[in-house]
Amino acid sequence: MPLLAEHWLEVAHYLDIPLDVDQEAYEQIEDAGALRVFTARDAAGVMFGYAVYFVRSNLHYRRSKQAVQDVLYVDPEHRGGLGIRMLKWNHEQLRAEGVQVVYQHVKRKPGLNFGPLLKRLGYEAIDDIYGLRLD
Repeated sequence: MPLLAEHWLEVAHYLDIPLDVDQEAYEQIEDAGALRVFTARDAAGVMFGYAVYFVRSNLHYRRSKQAVQDVLYVDPEHRGGLGIRMLKWNHEQLRAEGVQVVYQHVKRKPGLNFGPLLKRLGYEAIDDIYGLRLD
């Protein structure tokens, strides 16, 4: 949870909406077999990064198992080579279970856009996501 709090402070767009993780919902998704959680740790076992994906057959392409990134974070001190290694390892794990496509969403906030890194790993831009605050 400490890394998640750091992550939220760095990437949250609406800082007035507090972080309030629905643990029960994640447990239900995990129980359904659709949650993948990968962690990156140093030699002492201290976690410095994580990636969480929802994995299931796509609703539009039932025969295609796909992974959609929920959250991805690497502590700023470990970004670069270790972050790339973590992503590649995630890909290997997902490929091994038959995932055809991995979707990553990227923040537009300066310093957090890792789209160029994803392109170097073979990703292509497919969609943009827009948000509208209604309150």
